[in-house]
Amino acid sequence: MASIPRSQYYYQSTKDDSEIVALLQDLSGQHPTYGFRKLFAYLRRRGKEWNHKRVYRVYKLLKMNQKRRGKRRLPARVRQPLQQAATVNQSWSMDFMSDSLMGVRKFRTFNVMDDCTREALAIEIDTSLSSKRIIRALEGLIVQRGKPQVIRTDNGPEFTSKEFEWWCKEQEIEIQFIQPGRPMQNGYIERFNRVYREAILDAYLFTDIREVRALTKEWMEEYNQRRPHEALQNQTPSERKQQILSLT
Repeated sequence: MASIPRSQYYYQSTKDDSEIVALLQDLSGQHPTYGFRKLFAYLRRRGKEWNHKRVYRVYKLLKMNQKRRGKRRLPARVRQPLQQAATVNQSWSMDFMSDSLMGVRKFRTFNVMDDCTREALAIEIDTSLSSKRIIRALEGLIVQRGKPQVIRTDNGPEFTSKEFEWWCKEQEIEIQFIQPGRPMQNGYIERFNRVYREAILDAYLFTDIREVRALTKEWMEEYNQRRPHEALQNQTPSERKQQILSLT
């Protein structure tokens, strides 16, 4: 018979951690890429006042500190310096990403965010995204949210085209291009891209574009409305937007 360590034999915890276990497992199931700090922030936002050490102990006992690997199949179902923007629509950052479906067919995403609130304004997804498509997407955003003063981009051909340049000039929107090879000059959108890739593009195997769009739409709502953002003192982008608008 295997012996039991004396410390385990005599020690019985006076604390009931079952609620912590249930909440951590629930949050981790919904957000498998989140680490301890993000999960702890979620618990705080739900009004849970457990201290950091207690929650982290349970987190380790559940082996959540071990790196997760592999993708999951979707369930079947019908040199410009980077400056902090002070107001909504002062500056929008934009960038492209690329990935592929299970059949090796590639697709691209066009991501737009507000630098002040970190709100995800749009993620356009298709196999091809031309300058005309980008302009059409931005025109839709302007109708919904108003016009940005500045657009920050890299030097991709869609952004350096004459068509896009003339459109920005007509709209009286300044274009700020980052220096080649300096992606951190577009650091807000680079960080956003990394979070989006970890949560969606690297997390699932997609069979068609509709699946990518549907899951991305759900994730954007989570990101904007419920996900605490450390750079915003654990406010959500939606909460920061409302705070700023209430002061203007």
